[in-house]
Amino acid sequence: MSPSGPARLRVDGRFLALGDSRIFLKGVTFGPFPPDAPLDPVAEFPRIAGCGFNAIRLYTGADRHLLDCAHENGLLVLLGLPWEWSRDFLAEPRLRTEGELRLLEFLQEHGSHPALGALLVANEIPSDLARWMGPDKVRQALEDLISLCREEAGELPIAYANYPSTEYLEPRNADFTAFNVYLEDREALARYLPRLQNIAGDRPVLITEFGLDTVRNSEEQQAELLEGHLEECLAAGIAGTTFFSWSDRWSSRGESMTNWAFGLTRSDLSEKPALERLRERLPEAAAPRASLPLENPPRISVVVCTHNGAEILPDCLTACLALDYPDFEVLVVDDGSTDDTATVTARFPEVRYLCQDHGGLSMARNYGAQQATGELIAYTDDDCQPDRDWLFWIARAFHDPQTGAAGGPNLPPAPTGIQEAIVAAAPGAPSHVLTGDLQAEHLPGCNLVLRRTALESIGGFRSQFVTAGDDVDLCWRLLDHGWQLAFAPAAFVWHRRRTSVLRYLQQQSGYGRAEALLFEAHPGRFQQGGIAWEGSVYGGGVLSADSSSVIYFGPMGQAGYQGLAHHSIPRRLLHRQYNSPLAHLLLKLCDFFQPITRAFARWRHGGPAPRFNRPAPHGDESSQLSSEIHFLGPADASRHQLLAILQARGWSPGGDTQRWDLESQPFHLLTTDEQHGPDHTMVKALLLHPPELRQEGMALLHAAAREAGLEPQ
Repeated sequence: MSPSGPARLRVDGRFLALGDSRIFLKGVTFGPFPPDAPLDPVAEFPRIAGCGFNAIRLYTGADRHLLDCAHENGLLVLLGLPWEWSRDFLAEPRLRTEGELRLLEFLQEHGSHPALGALLVANEIPSDLARWMGPDKVRQALEDLISLCREEAGELPIAYANYPSTEYLEPRNADFTAFNVYLEDREALARYLPRLQNIAGDRPVLITEFGLDTVRNSEEQQAELLEGHLEECLAAGIAGTTFFSWSDRWSSRGESMTNWAFGLTRSDLSEKPALERLRERLPEAAAPRASLPLENPPRISVVVCTHNGAEILPDCLTACLALDYPDFEVLVVDDGSTDDTATVTARFPEVRYLCQDHGGLSMARNYGAQQATGELIAYTDDDCQPDRDWLFWIARAFHDPQTGAAGGPNLPPAPTGIQEAIVAAAPGAPSHVLTGDLQAEHLPGCNLVLRRTALESIGGFRSQFVTAGDDVDLCWRLLDHGWQLAFAPAAFVWHRRRTSVLRYLQQQSGYGRAEALLFEAHPGRFQQGGIAWEGSVYGGGVLSADSSSVIYFGPMGQAGYQGLAHHSIPRRLLHRQYNSPLAHLLLKLCDFFQPITRAFARWRHGGPAPRFNRPAPHGDESSQLSSEIHFLGPADASRHQLLAILQARGWSPGGDTQRWDLESQPFHLLTTDEQHGPDHTMVKALLLHPPELRQEGMALLHAAAREAGLEPQ
């Protein structure tokens, strides 16, 4: 970044960009430092930039001097400000208000500074505290905070720094997904990064902390792990990563930390081997795919089938010809158009134009495959614009010879009007269906790449599917013949949705007709009137908790990785430019009419009869009452001491998905810890009990607390 340039960090599909240039964000955390051993940005920022980093992450805010220094050295600042998110800020609104004011005051003073890259509104709300407050309520509070800051920050990207113990807290209105991840096993890390891609929905993933302690591990182990982490992030299509931390000088809760040493430099500022390795690798990673190898890239034929698509075809072909891939061709199959499709295509001499009598989508796709010269055949629609790196990421997904097809997300571009915005958020959009983080049950035809031998082995597309359903039928037949469907999270295409609600409902009716044909061909894949998917249908939204979510907490809420136990992937939110009461009303109408329109069309054309689930009746309210009590202990006290004593007295852990830590019939107990300054911990306990047994339950709790060294408050 030029020190005088106006470029700002922005979201670019599944990646990040600085102005017009896509970048891989390479960050390092800077501080907080012990009061008696600070580091000077004037001296350190040139060192950081010289090693190839382009960002720093701060936890305690920044002043104008630091921001100016970062800007002069071409460093973006990922900024956080401390507030009391490690306490029950929902029960004490003052804590939340103080955080809001602190963030808003900073944005008012420094929000337009060119070095400011992104804002992180909070960092790692403790999992036991999130469970205590209620995961959906915490998520909503984070979303409110993001919305409030966005009103002041304009286009500044905003997110919450999450971590694996609270996957379910991911805010749905954040601009990107930020995760702090510490995995010391490279294979486990490689498996977890695609999971983060799917938690994120449509948006990019940024790792906001990753490191290894050199007190408990050798410096050579740190160097090997951090270099491997960088390689895995690049290979997974992650938007960037942040190494924790620049220096072994570090403080927490105002005290110098001497029992951990995560720094790339030692306390005397000398370099560890990890920094020497990163200095060699970081400059090569200028963009997400810059340093990734692509050995023996297969020839790929991009096939665009169109019928009367002259108006939208130019944008599609322009994007196809701009693909950054060493060996590909572009073919247009004109399915008997009566408009100017031939004339429009002629303006692109690099494109091969093929024409057939109007026979439908499947016949056009088969014709394109017959005329193509590629080993892989990449299908996209005339209302799509593939990302320039689409084929690169797709080619990498075919490393396994059993992979018969691969595809990635299709993202809606910024809508041009309110109706298009509503359709982009409405149900029933073309979607992939995943059975694993990298395994699919269905890949939509707008982003579908086939191995030629796999396509030929099942006889191509079936001609009865003239407008839709062809991709579903083909994917099922590939699976039935033993082929695998690979999902490539970074291989996305921009897919413009219908521009009016009426055209959207007409599309849904067409999908219903296609499902009738699918029912005839695959009756065993239908249940209760519709398709019985084995996997999760992608909706574009982020995977996070709501009031009805079943969450895997682990026994007593102590699992290291906590996420939704059973889930459907939420839909996209309304584009914030069109987020109005009228838009929400129209979206509710789409929610009502879409399943009716689709089911009726399916039934009218020979499919199963419509069946609509009625909401389950609410059960009776529990007769139990709850009592809350707080205990104060020293800094090293925790709820685990109280729980251990109760377990020794016969209390049993609750289930992995239960909100309760312990139970001893008829009592249930939930606990959490709060940090109260550097010297004290508050242990909060919520006891569920029959009304007549309150005194007995409280006496049991007080006795265990006294044994744990906790004083009631």
